[in-house]
Amino acid sequence: MASFETITPVDDTVLLTRQRHTDADVDAALNKAAVGFDEWRRLPVAHRVEVLSRAVRAFVERKEEIACEITDQIGRPIAYSGSEVDGFEVRARTMLSLAPEALAPAIPDAIDGFARSIRRAPLGTIAVLAPWNYPFLTAVNAVIPALVAGNVVVLKHSDQTPLAAERIDEAFRAAGLPEGVFQYLHIDHDQVARMVADSRVAYVCFTGSVAGGRALQAALAASFKSAGLELGGKDPAYIREDANIDHAIENVADGIFFNSGQSCCGIERVYVHERHFKTVVDGLVSYAEQLKLGDPRYAATTLGPMVKASAADFVRRQIGEAVEQGARALVDRRKFAADNGRTAYLAPEILVNCTHAMSIMTEETFGPVAGIMPVKSDAEAVRLMNDSRYGLTASIWTADQDAAEVIGDQLDTGTVFMNRCDYLDPELAWTGVKDSGRGATLSRVGFDYLTRPKSYHFKFNV
Repeated sequence: MASFETITPVDDTVLLTRQRHTDADVDAALNKAAVGFDEWRRLPVAHRVEVLSRAVRAFVERKEEIACEITDQIGRPIAYSGSEVDGFEVRARTMLSLAPEALAPAIPDAIDGFARSIRRAPLGTIAVLAPWNYPFLTAVNAVIPALVAGNVVVLKHSDQTPLAAERIDEAFRAAGLPEGVFQYLHIDHDQVARMVADSRVAYVCFTGSVAGGRALQAALAASFKSAGLELGGKDPAYIREDANIDHAIENVADGIFFNSGQSCCGIERVYVHERHFKTVVDGLVSYAEQLKLGDPRYAATTLGPMVKASAADFVRRQIGEAVEQGARALVDRRKFAADNGRTAYLAPEILVNCTHAMSIMTEETFGPVAGIMPVKSDAEAVRLMNDSRYGLTASIWTADQDAAEVIGDQLDTGTVFMNRCDYLDPELAWTGVKDSGRGATLSRVGFDYLTRPKSYHFKFNV
């Protein structure tokens, strides 16, 4: 039986080893899911909410243990890892609270002699393919809404974070979730392609790279089933002339550097009104140079390693190419002894003299670095913000809400922020356009993709 290893970026050693599930295991899981669906879908929404609420409680009770495991698996500083458990709870409880109303039948105006309604029918088995960078937050976006809507779930998590799938499964078992309603599989890419193409899978929720999204679409090409795709971004921030500059610097910097920049909605490019350009650049550099790069298991660490040395090397190359093309790197790298140029430990960076001819301003970086450009007007900022094949989020930093509305209406993104960034509100739809994906999770809208409308048209007195 094949196996795989999870290498911790903390010290580049083997953290754990897991056996791959076999093709026979996948087949058995899909059969078990079909049986579980037949039972689970018939339970009232209120009962499903009760069971899943118990699972959320069981999960949160292990917060400290889970936080340590996040740090070990992906290198996020322990000072921040526990917040992911908190976020899991908030998103799960929000979706459970929205479910009864979102899943309730829609009743048209009454007509004598008829009973008419549109109901939300579950789809069946949902395959959830989750990434490593926010192993629980990305999974919960699909898993909890899918289950409360009456579907069953098979979760395939990243090889970097197998413990995430296992901990979610343990919480569901503790809550008494019926057999077959939630399962996880440790399988490789070829097995994933065969599984999602299987007729027993009704829908796929995928979070990952653009290349991964294309591979998934290819696997589904012979069928009519759909997939929700959240594929990342190159998210811009625009700091207007009227912005609260101190607030903007602090929060944009957090959006650039949190989780070592490994966030699909993190800030990767910044446009600043020319009046404030030097102030903002100096502030971002100062913020970067105060970060503590080091062992993420220490409470004082504020910037941990990237998930792999190869990921850090990609960012180093992208920075190097930008500098060769005329960009200027401003952070004093001597302040970051942990970055020796060979490991996953990567110093933060701020670049100026950037143009959109540089990949640092156009292609996803997924690291603790951002390019900064001055602009003269809102129109110039909008043009540059839209000059991207991605469209996940954009943030506008301003004191003028009306101006933010006007700018936001012109931006090709799924979410427009004003005076905040890098955040998911579970009562709002999480969605992207262009190469950032399609479909939506979270909010009442998220249930539309995990169910289908089914009309009931009954005539009486015949």
